[in-house]
Order: sequence, then structure tokens, then C-alpha cells
Amino acid sequence: MLILGLETSCDETAASVLEVENDQVMVLSNIVSSQITLHAKWGGVVPNLAAREHLKNILPVIETALKKAGKKPENLDLIAVTNGPGLIPALLVGTTTAKTLSYLWRVPLIGIHHIEGHIYANFISNKIDKLKFPILGLIVSGGHTQLILMQKHLSYEIIGETVDDAVGEAFDKVARILSLGYPGGPAVAKFADAFSGEKKFQITLPRPMLKSANFNFSFSGLKTAVLYATKKNPENLKDHNYISEMCQEFQTAVTDVLIAKTIRAAKKHTPKTILLAGGVSANMALRKKLELSVKENLKNTTCLIPELTYSMDNSAMIAIAGYYRWKNLKNKKGMEDTWKNMETSASLKL
Repeated sequence: MLILGLETSCDETAASVLEVENDQVMVLSNIVSSQITLHAKWGGVVPNLAAREHLKNILPVIETALKKAGKKPENLDLIAVTNGPGLIPALLVGTTTAKTLSYLWRVPLIGIHHIEGHIYANFISNKIDKLKFPILGLIVSGGHTQLILMQKHLSYEIIGETVDDAVGEAFDKVARILSLGYPGGPAVAKFADAFSGEKKFQITLPRPMLKSANFNFSFSGLKTAVLYATKKNPENLKDHNYISEMCQEFQTAVTDVLIAKTIRAAKKHTPKTILLAGGVSANMALRKKLELSVKENLKNTTCLIPELTYSMDNSAMIAIAGYYRWKNLKNKKGMEDTWKNMETSASLKL
């Protein structure tokens, strides 16, 4: 099965061509046009600017993806597109383009939830036989922090989530407090990695909800603790050692809570596989800490983490999620020739 995946939920215009046979995945192309430089001066993504860039880039990106894959529109069996959540102006460019191409090329179209795409990025990076259900997913991104239990494909139970800021949002806000620029996550991680190990400023931050009875998260107070500590001694912002120590303590506090909650949830629900997903899964400290903690605490559980290429927003993850969605639709409903009734088949509800 040959699938064209499209992703425009935020500031990356992406198109991929995947070939999937018997659940074995081959990425023929994975093209991403980033807008980081454009939005950096604003300190975050500006929705209407993002939409204009998507509009300018999406057709060339699709053309490049098809060319690199050595395929033509008539070779495609399915188009999968992100239909939310995300920035509405940006999403509209992707979904409108996908609907138009579906109609012109007479190729079935299906809409994919962005976070479902991040979860299924693991089905690209890892051997399918390692992905055994039940699965516990730790979802960490700019807009989501969740623990999701999957008993089977496309079945999700949220057993824990943030009650305020998402973890990626907290990273960005801390970066802004410390004047580290955008994007915040990589900037904070870079300074944290540069920490010498000497606690000159003796910074100690809280571990919010670490011992709460549930599996929920909270990062707003942690971000506020960074703000108050910095406002108390604003001259410290000129000290590279202070920035590194604060970033290291913040990143450690975040990962401590994420890992502790995940391990506790796993001990209660006994999954066979633990997945890490979302843009923050690119954080190396989190990746290493989760792998080590699963190995030490969960002897019969496999920890799987997507390749860095598929941790960030990309369209290959949308394509593989589209494959499983389409496979499920065909098996249960026998849907054929969905281009004839795109509004129903694509389920594009923004």
C-alpha cells in the first residue's frame, strides 16, 4: 500500500510517501520544510504567518516527496492528512490541499489526529513484533502531556494528563524567562547539558504532583518557580553558570515527574510495551532516563522510543497512522472509492 502523508498543524510543512505491506514499513521519502527562522523573532509561532508559508510551500514539498520516492499520483492508494489539533489557519492549508488532491487524483483520503501520528511514529522506528499490547504511551509535546493506555490498535484510554501547562509549553516559557530564544525546548536542553555539576547557586525546584494519588501532571507551578527565582536575582541572567544550573534543575525536575508517573502507571496497568511520543521525546535526557528506569523497574516490559527524525513533527507519522486507520475502516466497513464522498470518509472536523 502506497500512502502520501501531509502535516501542517504548526510550523512545519511536511509530505511523505510510505510503502506498507503486511505492517512492514518503508519510508520512501520524508520531506520537511521548517519555519523556525521565520517565527524565532516573534518568540513563537504566529498562526497566520505559518499559514502563508504552508500555502507557499505545500505543493513544492509534495512534488519533492513524490519525486524522491519515484512515484506518481496514480501510484497512490491513500492520502493521510493531519486534521487537528493544531493552528486552524495552518491546518486548513493542509486539509484543503489534501481534499483537492484526493478529488483530482481520485485517491481515498483520511484525516489523522496529530497525537495519534506521534504515537504511531514508533511503528516506523521499531520492529512491529516488538510493539506488543497492551501499550502505555507517555505523550509529551508542546500542547499535550498524557499517559495513554492502548489495549489494541486505535484504542485509547487517557489515564493521566496535565492539569495546566503541557511539558513542551513549560520548556518554552522557561526559555523565555531565561531569554534563551525560540524554540525553547532545545535551548533549555543545550544549557542543561552544559551544566558543570557544581551547584554554585544551589537551585532547587519542586517536583509538582510527584506523590499525588493519580497519574496527572502539573508544570505551571514549576515554571513559576523559575520565574520567581530569576526575578529575585535578575543579575543572574548575565551569568552563564546560573542559566546552565537552572536549566539542568528544571529539566531534571520535569523528567523526574514524567518518569515516576509512567513507572507507577505501568506497575498498576502492567503493559507489555512503553512508548515515548511527541516533540519533547527528542529530549535526550528524557529518552535515556526512561529507558534506564524501565529496564530497572519493569523487567517484562519493553521500552520503545522513535528515532529523532520521527520524534519531531513530520508527515511519515501521519502516513503510518493513516495506514492503520484505513486498514481498520476497510476491515469493518468495507469503505471503497472514498473520493466520491470525501466529507464523510476523511472525517475532517476542524
